[in-house]
Parts: sequence; structure tokens; C-alpha cells
Amino acid sequence: MKSNEVLQNDVQDAIKWEPQLNAAAIGVTAKDGIITLTGVVDSFARKSEAEEAARKVDGVKAVVEEIEIKSGSWANTSDTEIATEVLNAFKWNWEIPGDKIKVKVEDGWVTLDGEIFWKYQKDAAKKAASNLAGVKGVTNNIAIKSEIKEEIEKQAIVRALARNSATNGEDITVLAHGHTITLTGFVHSWYQKDEAEKLAWNAPGVWLVENEIIMDYK
Repeated sequence: MKSNEVLQNDVQDAIKWEPQLNAAAIGVTAKDGIITLTGVVDSFARKSEAEEAARKVDGVKAVVEEIEIKSGSWANTSDTEIATEVLNAFKWNWEIPGDKIKVKVEDGWVTLDGEIFWKYQKDAAKKAASNLAGVKGVTNNIAIKSEIKEEIEKQAIVRALARNSATNGEDITVLAHGHTITLTGFVHSWYQKDEAEKLAWNAPGVWLVENEIIMDYK
């Protein structure tokens, strides 16, 4: 396992590598695999980007995110203006079925509700809302209800995991029950865990993925 100092330096380097982030504005501490991020950024998108960069570093077990968003030129943006911008962003993004998503904005915090067919659509909606000025956070309550009603083909997911260089050879078990997939087993990084979940979500008929994979750093 990496020492606290090495892990801290690796996370700092990962944040510096992201062109949208000002590494000098983000503090990093490491203790026993737990990373704490502090500092100030000017948007929720950059706050999320810093957390994601930290999570992908080998050896990181958990991320405690204490980054604050400073008020910029958008400080006086009203909730109505934010809601309008969110709806417009959905309108111009072909990945997002905006007519199926309800948007609520309260004190700069955006909440998304509704039912759509695919996980990538849910992720695209959150990303689109996160990138807008004035947004302090996004709660993504959108549910996945695939239009495909047949049983999930578990072996198709198993084959997808075997094809992927990040998950091939890892100790991952796939369980299918109705429209729910449960992933168990062990991997060595957050990236592998996230990649396994992403592959499972790509299977037709999946409404829910329960990712119970454990990260083993030994």
C-alpha cells in the first residue's frame, strides 16, 4: 500500500493534470487511503472534476470532499434563470430526453426527477446541469426504466467484462434478478469498479445496478 505522502502527491498530480482545474486552489491530505479535498473553486463542475480525478488514483479508498464554491459573476443568478438554462441545455443535447425529466431548483441546487431508458442519458443530464453557472449542486433522482421487458442476459455482461482490459481477469461475479444486476467480488481500483458498473448498465433491460464490488489493495 502507498504511504500517505506518496498517495497525496499522486492525487495532487492527478488534479494538476486536469486542464479545467486550478491545482493551487485545491488542498489534498491523505491518511490510510482516505483523501480529503479542501479549497475553493468557481463552479460545481470543477468541484466534481476534482473529486473524480482523486477517485481514479490507484490506492484511493475513499474521498472526503470539502471543497467550497465561491461566488462569481453568477452569484445573483436566480433559481428561475438556472431552471431555464437547465431546460435549454437539455433541449440542445441529443442524449437527453428532456421531455421525460422534471427539473427543480432551490437556492442554486438542481434536483432532477423522471424516468428514462438508459443510464448514459441520466449521466448526460447531470453533466449538462452541473456545467451551468450558478449551480451549487445536482441531485440526480432520475430512474431507469428500460423499454426492453425481457430478462437480462447475464452472460452478455460476463462477456463484456471479459472483453474489457480494465475488468478482464478480475474476480467479479454477476447476479441477475429481474431488471436488477448485482456485482460482487474484488478489484484493485475505483476505476475498475466504476468500469464494471458502466458495462453492466449498458446491457439492455437493466433498471438498476447494485455495485457491491470491494476494492482490494493487497
